[in-house]
Amino acid sequence: MENLTSISEFFLLGLSEQPEQQEVLFGLFLSMYLITVVGNLLIILAHLHTPMYFLLANLSLTDACFVSTTVPKMLTNIWIQSLVISYAGCRSQLYFFMLFVMLEAFLLAVMAYDRYVTICHPLHYIMVMSPGHCVLLVSACWIMNALHSLLHTLLMNSLSFCADQEIPHFFCDINPLLSLSYTDPFINQLVIFTIRGLAGLVFVLSLIISYAYILCVHFLNNPEDPLSSGQAESLFDLQLSSLCGLPILWDFLLCLFQSPLNPLSTERHGCLSDVHGGDSNTESLYLQYAEQRHQVFHEKTNLG
Repeated sequence: MENLTSISEFFLLGLSEQPEQQEVLFGLFLSMYLITVVGNLLIILAHLHTPMYFLLANLSLTDACFVSTTVPKMLTNIWIQSLVISYAGCRSQLYFFMLFVMLEAFLLAVMAYDRYVTICHPLHYIMVMSPGHCVLLVSACWIMNALHSLLHTLLMNSLSFCADQEIPHFFCDINPLLSLSYTDPFINQLVIFTIRGLAGLVFVLSLIISYAYILCVHFLNNPEDPLSSGQAESLFDLQLSSLCGLPILWDFLLCLFQSPLNPLSTERHGCLSDVHGGDSNTESLYLQYAEQRHQVFHEKTNLG
């Protein structure tokens, strides 16, 4: 049995082992990565000093960092035809990936609260969403998710791994690493299950309550014909454009953190390389598609 602290490297099997597909994958992911990063940088550099754009700038920064955590390493491995990632690099990638994927969900919830205050309490907006309060909300999101990611990363130190160090993925995700564990990762999976439930409850309730109040205020202010006004059209466009990417993000979060609470049922002591969570090709394209969808509705909702 080989302890995690003695492991010097892992091998990322990537998206495809077919040489003829490498150039296609490299061009595809490079173009999508550049579009995502450049689009988000343009939003960050807009320098619009309002609470909404401050939140949007942080969300755009999170999007850019999110894809920059995994895609550049994948592109580098394809270019130099190497599968190796160091132990320290794998832990760093795991930490930052979990940080930014959860941070995006929390920032979306804060933006929903911002829209709620804008529409339901416009006279108090300047006071409620003051620069100090905005910084406090965003800082709380960063700190909570940094501690959450640190917890999962430190818990990985308690695991031991068999000789097979091949990760059937293009980055160091938590489920493939748990699947390579020779020891029982029940504590790790219990923490994942608990945090997923609490975070999901906060995330979903904040969105439902915020948008429910927004719709109620609109219908109360337009009791005679609430669906025919221009304000209604713009309001529903705002709601739909804001919510269109959320099912993708939340499905991805469930896919990321979903794991059984009975690790021994998957013959973990046999060091099987099957990874819970599905095919890596599908998941990687799903990741890029989610980023593109988020980029589209951010620009339409806030810069259009």
